[in-house]
Amino acid sequence: MHLVVAIDTYRNLTQVADVTHVTVPAVSKSLAELERGLGLTLFARTAKGLVPTQYGECLIRHARAMLTVLHQARDELKALSSGTQGKIHIGMLPASASVLVPRALSLLKQRSPGTNVVVVEGTTASLLPELWQGRLDLVVGRLPPPDTLGSFEERELIEDPVTLVVGRHHPLVRKKTLKWSDLHPYPWILPPPGSILRDPLERALEAHDVPLTNNYIETLSIHVVRAHLQVSDSIAVMADTPANDLTQPLHTLPLGLPRLLRPAGVLWNRNRGLTPGAQLMVACLEEAAQHLAKKSQAARKALAP
Repeated sequence: MHLVVAIDTYRNLTQVADVTHVTVPAVSKSLAELERGLGLTLFARTAKGLVPTQYGECLIRHARAMLTVLHQARDELKALSSGTQGKIHIGMLPASASVLVPRALSLLKQRSPGTNVVVVEGTTASLLPELWQGRLDLVVGRLPPPDTLGSFEERELIEDPVTLVVGRHHPLVRKKTLKWSDLHPYPWILPPPGSILRDPLERALEAHDVPLTNNYIETLSIHVVRAHLQVSDSIAVMADTPANDLTQPLHTLPLGLPRLLRPAGVLWNRNRGLTPGAQLMVACLEEAAQHLAKKSQAARKALAP
């Protein structure tokens, strides 16, 4: 398994020999024996190096999955023997989990200091394949449509409505009565095309005859959104919890959007189950979500005019 993964990674027997600390003839012999035993050609020899055939691609995919499971088993056994919960790999959708995940990590470290966590930010399209292949234990953020879940298990954590927000200095803040047409002159901060919010947001704005002009920036970064709103007259769309941050307050426009997205939640691969550390993280996420829901209600009251 290590051999076929290494060959796929480097596509060169000399490099494979270097990283595996054996000779080139030994690598070549091992590959030949593997192909002979299977009765299949796994790699084609080309001028550009070794290129996997369809049989090679199939075996490589399964080899990577098997090695991932073996590494996880090793880490979990090591953790159990040392009295900790091991290491957790978490994928985070930054636009919807930027507040929830840090709070849950704080709770996790209070309860199990020896449980270590790797957090990777990404989009739904990039993180779900990693979750399916076992390279991630959990994905936290806006839950995708139910018909895309397949073998994933989900748990809803917090119903975080999407709102339109501006900086506290914005001219629209001073308007006593706000209409959708009042949004026309201002630039936007939008989620990128292909993100789960972009299409439903565009449909909602079109329903209110609000055109998206050519004056906009696109980002999923909450930090960029918040910072840009403080120094511009842009309008952004943001989940309720990060919008109501008292340390860098924003103004929520009193224009009601329909329910554009599903709640924020956590996903895992039901075929692989959860390690003890991942189970503990899910419990911390649930507790963090309850705390944030109460905090968001209090913030809305504090920021009300």
